[in-house]
Amino acid sequence: MAAPTTFTLHPVDIAEAGTFARLRMAVADGMVIARRNLTHVRHVPEKLLDVTFQPFIFVLLFAYVFGSAIDVPGTGYREYLIAGIFVQTMAFASMGTAISMADDMSKGVIDRFRSLPMARSAVLVGRTTADLAANIVGLTVLAGTGLVVGWRIHSSFWEALAGLALLLLFGYAMTWVGTLVGLLVRAPDAAQSFGFMVVFPLTFVANTFVPTEEMPRWLWTFADWNPISAMTAACRHLFGNQPPGVAHHVWPLEHAVPVAFAWCLGLVAVCLLLAVRRYRTATSR
Repeated sequence: MAAPTTFTLHPVDIAEAGTFARLRMAVADGMVIARRNLTHVRHVPEKLLDVTFQPFIFVLLFAYVFGSAIDVPGTGYREYLIAGIFVQTMAFASMGTAISMADDMSKGVIDRFRSLPMARSAVLVGRTTADLAANIVGLTVLAGTGLVVGWRIHSSFWEALAGLALLLLFGYAMTWVGTLVGLLVRAPDAAQSFGFMVVFPLTFVANTFVPTEEMPRWLWTFADWNPISAMTAACRHLFGNQPPGVAHHVWPLEHAVPVAFAWCLGLVAVCLLLAVRRYRTATSR
């Protein structure tokens, strides 16, 4: 009987590799971790409920329950609503990322990854990439639901494409926010509490579902400067769903599109750096 064949792995010394080689290895390792996370979704499809079924229910509730009581001249409430649901769904994506990251940290999964010859950044890149793929699925389902209830795009093809790109960029930025939160908290329950205490109020105290002019003056001011409002106003502008005759008197809403893109890029840059620093601290113990 022939002896079993054995393989000896000789991992590349990343420190001695060139910059391009290190980047290529880090990306490849990140894709492996992303595939691992997506495999979990395939086996437990309930993980996609927060970006598929939940926004579907929000669309139906707001469109048919509250829509009859809220009048938005020009576009109608349903077309006004969908951009807000889009932004809220991408914002809520941070909660799933935070819970998953905190769960991996608490169960020792990260410690097992440390024993493998892989780039340290792979865990973070893989997590955010997998969640970006989930956001694409959720956005597709949500757009289809919006079309069913009467939402339409009235802008050009390129403006609509820019609107979808902005939403995915915002969703990606929020996954980095969730990654940072998941690294800071000690348990998945704490990560979920962050979402309900911070993300949930921010998405409602904005122009996502109702015009801010209907709010009390002090709340109106906060809502106008809320980055969620700039994101929503930018999406309405790019999709052609902005009610006619609306004059914004606050700088972020007057320049909603560039402000929204700037917020997304700023969130990615800041949260990525802080998450990497926190991950190095947590895995060096």
